[in-house]
Order: sequence, then structure tokens, then C-alpha cells
Amino acid sequence: MMNLKVSWTRWFRGVLGLSLLSAWVAGGAEPTAFELIKEGNRSLGEQSKDKVLGIHSEKSVASLTPNVWYVTYFDPDAPLKRVEVKFGAGRQLGVKRESHPPFGGVGSLDQLLDMKRLKVDSDKAIKTAAAEPLLAKLTLKATQLWLEYTGAAPMWKVRVWAAKLRKPDATANLGEIFISAESGEVVKSDLHIERVD
Repeated sequence: MMNLKVSWTRWFRGVLGLSLLSAWVAGGAEPTAFELIKEGNRSLGEQSKDKVLGIHSEKSVASLTPNVWYVTYFDPDAPLKRVEVKFGAGRQLGVKRESHPPFGGVGSLDQLLDMKRLKVDSDKAIKTAAAEPLLAKLTLKATQLWLEYTGAAPMWKVRVWAAKLRKPDATANLGEIFISAESGEVVKSDLHIERVD
């Protein structure tokens, strides 16, 4: 009887997850990082739910919004206490329990992102970065994002690419903008717009 209840619960979660993904796809918008955290929670056990160590994307393609994301959770049962869920276009592509030391080492509870402090999602971080005055006259082509706990506060790092002036089909990595995930304010900017020449 218990197995039937567990199977029913998993089936319902799966249907709910597919419904959310279908809504994202139908709407034409990529899910945000925070939406993917909720989706990843459905794939993992209670021991990892909302215990996020970090989020990062690959470089976006054909828009400013990335569509490949990695959400890393704390998992007390994994060899290095980390489990990574990969998403592509809003769909879960895989779950990896890391068995070799990644950059950042072993996961621990003191590295967790405080979900209550996270107010600025990835879509708002991209808009904030794109609104930087130094970028106003440039044609932005791509972004890549990281959300991590820096020891003081959760912080978005947004790397931006823009079209080159002499070869508009080519892009230049202009550097990073650091944005508070609590307030949405730009904390630091390390941009090199001379790279578009």
C-alpha cells in the first residue's frame, strides 16, 4: 500500500512538472533560475530540497537569456555532498552526484544560498546588467550568469557579450557586472568596452 502511495505521489509530481514545462514552452519564455530551483526540488529527495549551493548557466545563444542551466544542491548522501541538476530549455537533462572535487570543493551547509534573501531572479539580473550606462550604445548579444553566496550576500555575476563594431557578426566578451540578489543594485562592474573595436 505504501509503495502505491509513493508511486502515485511521484506520478503526480511528474505530471505537475510537465505541465509547468509545457506552460513555459507554450509561452515562448525560458524559465528563470528560481523557477528551475523549484523544478529541481521535484527531482531530489527532501534532504536536498531548497538547499542550493549555486546556480550557473552556459553562454546564451540567439538571445540574452540562457537556456542551459546547472543548479547545484547540497546532498548529504553524495560523496562530495553536492548534486547537480542540468536543465536545457526548461527540461531536466540529467542529475549528477559529483565524485571528483569541482571548483569550490566539497559542499557544506554554510555555503547554502538563503532562499529567503533571494529577491532578484535571473531575468531581472539580465535587465539590470543590460541597463548599465557603459553598454547603452552597444548591441548586446549574449550573457552568462552565476549566482553564489559570496560570504557577505548572494550575488549574481553576469558576463556580457556585444557585437563588434567592425564585424557585427562577431562578438566580444566585455566582462562582468556583479548584482546583489537581495536588492538588485549593481555592486561592482568590470567592463571593457574597448573590446568591441
